[in-house]
Amino acid sequence: MTAPILKFTLIGLAVGALLVWSLNCPCGRIPGVYLFGKVSAEPVKDWSFANQVSLCQIQISGILPHAINLNCMATPQGNLYLSCSSCEPKYWSRGVLKNPRSRLRMNGNVYPVYLTRVTDTMEMDQAWDARVKKLQVVATPENPSVPLGTPRPEGWWTFRIESR
Repeated sequence: MTAPILKFTLIGLAVGALLVWSLNCPCGRIPGVYLFGKVSAEPVKDWSFANQVSLCQIQISGILPHAINLNCMATPQGNLYLSCSSCEPKYWSRGVLKNPRSRLRMNGNVYPVYLTRVTDTMEMDQAWDARVKKLQVVATPENPSVPLGTPRPEGWWTFRIESR
């Protein structure tokens, strides 16, 4: 194989791998780029159905879109939250603080949303309680259950999700 053919073959493989990655991820802890799916045009008022999925996928805006899997949980009132431990240094949380416009995917549906960091202790406790209750039902090895009554840990952040 000549050098130009080898070079084009390697470039083609790299582009193909990038395309497969961007179409299939976020995968576990590996971030993705763009969340594909049916975009919901209707604003969501009651997010209770989110408690039936183990993780949500969120896409933030930046130079390039950045998509990851995160814990999400709905309160009994239908409010939706994302959670994050040791969140301050993470790329996605810093990006959300700069630009709250995001996209959320659950069960193949994509929802245009705003993310707002919650700092009110009472609201954070409500989100934490919703997370603990949800994990009693949908815990996975990647997202294990937390015993009921476990206090909210220091450094735990939560973001309120609202339709846009």
